[in-house]
Amino acid sequence: MRFLVLLILLANPVFASEYRVIKDAERQRGIPIQISFPMGVSSCSAENQCPVAFLSSGYGVAYDKYSFISGALNKAGYLVVAIQHELPDDPSLAVTGHLYTERSENWKRGAITLKFIRAQLQSEFSGYDFNKLTLVGHSNGGDISSWLLNEGVDFAGTLITLDHRRVPLPRSGSLSILSIRGADFPADQGVLYTEQEMVMFDACIVQIANSKHNDMTDFGPDWLKASISSTLLSFISGQCHGAEKA
Repeated sequence: MRFLVLLILLANPVFASEYRVIKDAERQRGIPIQISFPMGVSSCSAENQCPVAFLSSGYGVAYDKYSFISGALNKAGYLVVAIQHELPDDPSLAVTGHLYTERSENWKRGAITLKFIRAQLQSEFSGYDFNKLTLVGHSNGGDISSWLLNEGVDFAGTLITLDHRRVPLPRSGSLSILSIRGADFPADQGVLYTEQEMVMFDACIVQIANSKHNDMTDFGPDWLKASISSTLLSFISGQCHGAEKA
């Protein structure tokens, strides 16, 4: 029996994680986060810092329901901080009107949260590089991440979005950018790069055939989660879904 358990753990390694609620006294917000640690955590030190990813969920999806992404990044040596942006007392996300305008307050609030969480954790986790973060966001979480980087702040080195649809990808800076696209909804005009912009920026846009926007979570089919994980890991290793990045 012990041998069987060992085989299961080797096939599906369990990475250490912890849950916290970080209090933002100024905004009177208690922000739930999940911190999951990388494989080889003992090698992370102030002299040899390991990379960090902030993971922002889609609207209405709990922050810790992207374990397939956290696990893939943990295997690649990343500390992953999954962040709950929407709290029970927050206004509902607008579904009518001019959505870019109506949802902007949500994105601004999320951008402030990302900056606050970095400030809170950076000094505690000296073995990790919080200066060049990787921001990962699904749907509205990708909009929040894009909004922050469009502010022109030197906050992250990499942006990875899963089918975000409203906020344009950054058009300035030296970011590496991956956007994984579903097959059921288009992005708004101007959100993604044109063919000419793809040449200008360090970017990779990958559409996964037959994939659905709402399936890009732990609740989605295994084949889609495997495809997203593979695409993400290829990208951070320098490949655009098996080909050199544009």
